[in-house]
Amino acid sequence: MKKLLRLLAALATMFMLAAALGTLVPRPLWPAAAAGEGTRRILVLKNPIHTDIAIPVDDAVRRRFHFLTEAGLPADAPEVRYIVFGWGGRAFYLETPTWSQLKAVPVVKALTLDASVMHVDVAGAIAEPHPDIAGFDIGEDRFTALLDYIAASFQQGQNGPVVIENARYSSFDRFYEANGRFNALIGCNTWTAAALRTAGLRTGWWNPLPASLGLSLRLYN
Repeated sequence: MKKLLRLLAALATMFMLAAALGTLVPRPLWPAAAAGEGTRRILVLKNPIHTDIAIPVDDAVRRRFHFLTEAGLPADAPEVRYIVFGWGGRAFYLETPTWSQLKAVPVVKALTLDASVMHVDVAGAIAEPHPDIAGFDIGEDRFTALLDYIAASFQQGQNGPVVIENARYSSFDRFYEANGRFNALIGCNTWTAAALRTAGLRTGWWNPLPASLGLSLRLYN
C-alpha cells in the first residue's frame, strides 16, 4: 500500500509540474506578426473543469452552421447573440449533465480513452467583465480560421454533421459526433487552446485545465 501511495504521489507531482511548465512555456514561442485590427470579439467561457468558445452571431455565421437550426437548435432566433462550442469526452458529456449525476464509468473513460462529441449551445447577451469569461478581439482572417477549425471538429456523415439523437441538456443545446479521441492529457481544454491558437492567440504549451489555460492567455495576449 505504501508503494502504491508513493507511486500515486509521484504521478500527481509529475502532472502538476508538467501542467506548470505547460502554462509558463508559450505556444507559439514567439508572437506572430501583428495582424489587422481586431473587429470580432470572441469569448472563452470556463467552469472548474471545462472551457467553451462563444462565437458572435451574424448572418454569415448562421449560414456557416445552418445544420444547427435543421436539428432544432434556435440559432436563428433574433435574441441569440452567441453560438457556444465545446469539445469533450462522449461518456462524461452525455452522462454527467450535473455533478450530482457523476458516475464511475464516464470518469474512467475520461481518464483513459473515449470517443469525443461537440456540444453546441446558444446564448443571448453575455456580460463582461466576469471571472469566468475572457474576451479577445481578433481580425476577420483569424475569425474565419477559427470557424474553419470548429467546423472541422464535427464528424461528417452522408448529410453533414451527425447529431446525436435524444442527447441534450435543454431546448437550447445539441450534441454532435466529433473527430478525435478524448483522454485526460488531450481533453476539452487542449481543444480550446488549439482553437485559440488558430485564432492568432498564444496559449501555454499544454493546458489541460481551465485555470492553466486562463493564466497563459493572460500572460501572453
